Amino acid sequence: MSPTQRPNMPSPSSSSICELSYLKFQFFARVRWFLQTKRAQKSIKTRTKAMVDKDEQAAITTVNRKGSEIDDDSSAVLQRSVKRLHFGSWEEKEMAALEIKKLAREDAKMRKLMAELGVIPALVGMVASEEAGRQRVAVNALIELANGNYTNKALMVEAGIFPKLPKNMDVLEEPTRQEFAGLILSLSLLANHTQFPLASSEVLPFLIGILESSSSYETKESCLATLYNLSAVLDNAGPLLSNGVVHTLLRVISVKELSEKALATLGHLVVTLMGKKAMENSSLVPESLIEIMTWEDMPKCQELSAYILMILAHQSSDLRYKMLKSGIVPVILEVALLGSPLAQKRALKLLQWFKDERQARMGPHSGPQTARIAIGSPENKREAQEGKKLMKNLVRQSLQKNMELIIRRANATSGDSSKFKSLVANTSSKSLPG
Repeated sequence: MSPTQRPNMPSPSSSSICELSYLKFQFFARVRWFLQTKRAQKSIKTRTKAMVDKDEQAAITTVNRKGSEIDDDSSAVLQRSVKRLHFGSWEEKEMAALEIKKLAREDAKMRKLMAELGVIPALVGMVASEEAGRQRVAVNALIELANGNYTNKALMVEAGIFPKLPKNMDVLEEPTRQEFAGLILSLSLLANHTQFPLASSEVLPFLIGILESSSSYETKESCLATLYNLSAVLDNAGPLLSNGVVHTLLRVISVKELSEKALATLGHLVVTLMGKKAMENSSLVPESLIEIMTWEDMPKCQELSAYILMILAHQSSDLRYKMLKSGIVPVILEVALLGSPLAQKRALKLLQWFKDERQARMGPHSGPQTARIAIGSPENKREAQEGKKLMKNLVRQSLQKNMELIIRRANATSGDSSKFKSLVANTSSKSLPG
């Protein structure tokens, strides 16, 4: 075909939107071939512009016929933006990204149309730019395109958004980190599907790096919400643990504003063998979790902390011994009196285990197990005597030092002291084995 001849293009108005998208990409490939030639450059440039205008307008007209409420002004802006994004200079691409962001925010059908016109791969390519302003406008446009649109999120992952994440976070300003965290949070909703290649992607190191270095609670919350979404899928536990998520979360739980989501994520991971082992080996366990049990103003955190402690204490005499030395008995005694119903239930179960290490057995309601076995059976009588003596002393000291405080709080919470008297009777030092 002669370069001056017009290609025989099929009419996009007679095909579906998917077919139109294919014709669109085919057309752009031909345009690029034309632009590589040296003959008739002026006439080719003029013809290319006219053909792009016609092709874009045909796409928009097709969508309008299918019921989209896109006005003439939006159609013109969309036509101009897509053209600039594909063929414009960097400055024109940035302006196009800003316009795409605005259009995508206003209309869900517009988000679908823009994806079909190929804007997502172009915007993903801009994310890899080393220019901060260019990165930000591209990320913001992608956030709007991903809003409520599963297909667009999958297209971003397929376009390679994760490998294009910045490698050096130190050069990112806080607003940029926040925007990246927001985009990854939106994409993490794909975690239940095969479109989210967690194990082989760069997203986890980037995410953990932002979480550890950011100074913004909002940015940290987005990162924690993403980790929570990912940890809800058991298959993701391996990549999460291998990237040191447990250690990061255990340091975060001490911050009250962030603790609940971090504890919930640890609750997902502790039910796995690798997750439980990682927490058992941490120097922050169990002290940090016991400390959270004292947060009377945050009952949800108390419940989650008690749950994690139950899983860790299950069939682990070493962890129970560490908990005893860390002063867990007076803490769970107080939670059993004054905590939320769920926290009370879990605290009472822990208290029962610590009350009689030699005789208590786990029932079906006590957590994951393979058989009914005696908990913490010591290897010799000497260890048994030391364990009983330690437990008796701890409980006795707890009752002596905290009785007045607990009674005051219990009376302030409710006038009925029968529950308190019953609990004291069941957990007094007299009931411990001699």
